Amino acid sequence: MKVIICGAGQVGWQIARHLAGEKNDVTLVDVNPDLVRRATDTLDVQGVVGFASHPDVLERAGARDADMLIAATHSDEVNMVTCQVAQAAFDITRKIARIRAPNYLGALYGDLMTSDRLAIDVVISPEREVAEAALQRLAAPATFDTESFMGGRAQLLGIQLDAECPVLNTPLRQLNELFSTLRAIVVGIRRDGRLFAPDPGDQLLAEDQIYVFSHFEDLNRSIEIFGKTTKKQERIVIVGGGNVGLAVARALEARSTRVHTKIIEKDRAQAEAAADGLERTIVLHGDGMDIDLLMEAAIDRADAILAVTDDDKTNLLVAVRAKQAGCQMTIALVNDPTLAPLIAPLDIDAYINPRATTVSSILRHIRHGRVRAVYSIGDAEAEMIEAQVLSTSPLSGRLIRDIEFPEGVLVGAVMKGERVLKPTGDLRIDSGDVIALFTMSKDVPEVERLLQVSIDFF
Repeated sequence: MKVIICGAGQVGWQIARHLAGEKNDVTLVDVNPDLVRRATDTLDVQGVVGFASHPDVLERAGARDADMLIAATHSDEVNMVTCQVAQAAFDITRKIARIRAPNYLGALYGDLMTSDRLAIDVVISPEREVAEAALQRLAAPATFDTESFMGGRAQLLGIQLDAECPVLNTPLRQLNELFSTLRAIVVGIRRDGRLFAPDPGDQLLAEDQIYVFSHFEDLNRSIEIFGKTTKKQERIVIVGGGNVGLAVARALEARSTRVHTKIIEKDRAQAEAAADGLERTIVLHGDGMDIDLLMEAAIDRADAILAVTDDDKTNLLVAVRAKQAGCQMTIALVNDPTLAPLIAPLDIDAYINPRATTVSSILRHIRHGRVRAVYSIGDAEAEMIEAQVLSTSPLSGRLIRDIEFPEGVLVGAVMKGERVLKPTGDLRIDSGDVIALFTMSKDVPEVERLLQVSIDFF
């Protein structure tokens, strides 16, 4: 597959890294020669320096025979024009654009972003994706990471194990025997900084970070088995009243009248806009780092604080200060992946990586086969892939025990019709089933082969 990626920033670079690692023909376009040079020096990609929206630049990037274009520059307008030029001048089949401004995505003008109007096949909104990720973190407070699959019928949970976990030093095979009715399986373990897909004989240790794929009806039970408690979040403080904070507050207002939300916003105009756009949420104007203002927001009695300003360091420090003041759960928005290792030492409960959520959303639309969802785990170390099994797939008609999955791949669940089933050796995979697979990044090409890769299914 030949792909042109416009924008060599964090998102563009990460998408290029994924696709180039899977032997696709990738060309990165950016106006910044240093970013292009960094990509071509470290990745197996070609680079073109220039404005992505210019036809001659796209032609140099190979647009005449490209299968897909991904417009992920920092400018919404450049992304939109690039897709239009790609369609009008080169008739590129598939065009994906990252659009950040909510003004373009509102209900009133939402139909602008269609293939017959602005020549965009798929719109990716980072703010919308991040807000949804924040809501999922709040819904599962005992986890550091979470993502929904199979139409909300299953969930991937990231759980940090501590010394009080009751199932430490228990082989995973024995866990399945002890909790035979539990529709959940440990698909990944991070230990001493290394993520891997476990074997049945592997044991769980204190300080492990584990990824559990669970049926939605067994979420609470799964969390409790690994030594965590579940509690509804009803008093929430949001620091940062921008697009993300506003989207989360609106969603919380819509979901429940029992949730009491407060927003702290430093910019007066933004604070006033947030107050005008919300009904029950209390908006406080001031610096979220100010402990007096945090106490005015009753941070000591809050169930959770969500720090989503546009500054990573502010988000981390706000979360630390809130935890010291007595807040039960702290969640920080962190753009810089090099800061992620600080999360555990700083006693921050969970973090949201906008790059990972955006990358996951884009990957969902460029994977081969009948892929329905993709979630990027860690620093692109692994993926959770949900896909429909085709009749031509090597998986179709075979028992799980007879399928030769790569070492870094585990089945999380199989959905037959509306039923989500725990994977067992004697479960047969049939055409039309939906399967969720945890896969290390190096094994993604083989997973795509098993899912029967075909250009016909783009």
